[in-house]
Amino acid sequence: MSVPPPLPPKHQIRALHTATTVTVYQAYRPSLGLPAARDGRFPAAWKRERMTWIKPSFLWMMYRCGWGLKDSQETVLAVEITREGFDWALRHACLSHYERELHPDHDTWRRELKSSPARVQWDPERDLRLAPLPYRSLQLGLAGEASRRYADEWTVGIRDVTPLAHEIHALVREGHLEQAERLLPEATPYPTEDGLLARVVV
Repeated sequence: MSVPPPLPPKHQIRALHTATTVTVYQAYRPSLGLPAARDGRFPAAWKRERMTWIKPSFLWMMYRCGWGLKDSQETVLAVEITREGFDWALRHACLSHYERELHPDHDTWRRELKSSPARVQWDPERDLRLAPLPYRSLQLGLAGEASRRYADEWTVGIRDVTPLAHEIHALVREGHLEQAERLLPEATPYPTEDGLLARVVV
């Protein structure tokens, strides 16, 4: 009888990454997403003053956008950004909720949240059927300086992965989970040395 592999740590970033870049996912309406994928950069219509949430987990993005079928999320983008920028955002992030082990009190946490250009949420990771798993997936919210840097400095490439999302979804619906699994982007643990997550993990 085979022994199942151990579960990942509860809080761990798993992503498609290289020595210099990390891929995150977002979903937009076609009028914004398609020009971004065509040009490899976010257009002027992309509001740099608003908070934007990036997800290293492909399957969590599929859960959020319904495999690219939800209204205004029909175009799924794989955005390749510099690891330098991603790490900067993590080092300057605050948890999106209060944690007694990390914050002296609610007021301190609120001040940190207001002043931080990035915030972190840890949501249940998802399986191919988009059911929750017993470990967490990172969501990274970028605002102000971080949002502008993301769009205009950190992004090195943007791909439209909507066809891939639809192909995997079709295989899942047909019960071909092994085939669907093979098509998933290869996510491996992202290096987080030097206290990179110290401000956002209990």
